[in-house]
Amino acid sequence: MWVVYLEMAFALALLILIVWFTWPKKKPGAAPGEGGNAGTGRDGPESRN
Repeated sequence: MWVVYLEMAFALALLILIVWFTWPKKKPGAAPGEGGNAGTGRDGPESRN
């Protein structure tokens, strides 16, 4: 039975790691709720780096 719990813990940890590393990062200087670079006229691919 302990193997099942170990496997469940491993799956949960893997899910948390995937979500953590794929969560979008905040832009520096962006106010909360501002929406990143909205309204700045810099919507090209260069601004997404």
